[in-house]
Amino acid sequence: MDSITTSQILFAFLLTAIAGLSTGIGSLIALIAKKTNKNFLSISLGFSAGIMIYVSFMEMMPQGLEELTLVYGEKIGTLYIIIAFFVGILFINLIDFLIPEQINPHEAHGVEEMDEKVNLKRTGIMVAISIAIHNFPEGIATFTSALTSIDVAIPITIAIAIHNIPEGIAVAVPIYHSTGSRKKAFWYSFLSGLAEPLGALLAFLFLMRFWNPALNGLILAAVSGIMVFISLDELLPSAEKYGKHHLSIIGVVAGMLVMAVSLFLFI
Repeated sequence: MDSITTSQILFAFLLTAIAGLSTGIGSLIALIAKKTNKNFLSISLGFSAGIMIYVSFMEMMPQGLEELTLVYGEKIGTLYIIIAFFVGILFINLIDFLIPEQINPHEAHGVEEMDEKVNLKRTGIMVAISIAIHNFPEGIATFTSALTSIDVAIPITIAIAIHNIPEGIAVAVPIYHSTGSRKKAFWYSFLSGLAEPLGALLAFLFLMRFWNPALNGLILAAVSGIMVFISLDELLPSAEKYGKHHLSIIGVVAGMLVMAVSLFLFI
């Protein structure tokens, strides 16, 4: 904890806020656009998945293993990082499981749904709540990654911000349709993203006092599990729903390439 400066903490909060509140961008798209640019969205979601997968396995997991090995030795350190990785997957999967499918933000939504009379205000509020629940661990992921490495945190912030845009659409669509109010649709969507800085705040309050190399390694592994699950369960399926298969794969490869080049440049 002594090695983490106040400026690092403040910057970590800033990145988390940017990532979370990008749901507001999604709501603006839903309220302004008449049709979703599905090909662009498909590539963007694939790009986000590529960043998350690459940085998880090529940067965060190796760094976590290094720190845990220094504390516990190679055998036990490797065991702990495996456990932490799958605990992260279990955590985000449990959240996904507890939210009913019909209001799950991981289901793809397009702007076109603004014209369908299928949702009421209560449904829109429930979608906003479910997105807030999903965004909570993402806030922890962004915040803790920023404390570990700014070079890693910035691409992660971009990736999470991109994938929060469709979630903003998912909130704005039913709220606008049920109330006729663009203002309400925007604010419900915008506020659902506040769960990410809230997650960062709780991570700061409850984790910072115990921060040490071993905890850092465990968190890096758990966050990697969360991001890999989000990529495989949410981003890639959504990318394929929005566009053609090859477009989503192009996005994935592009995301990995950008992440690889950015990490290489900062060696």
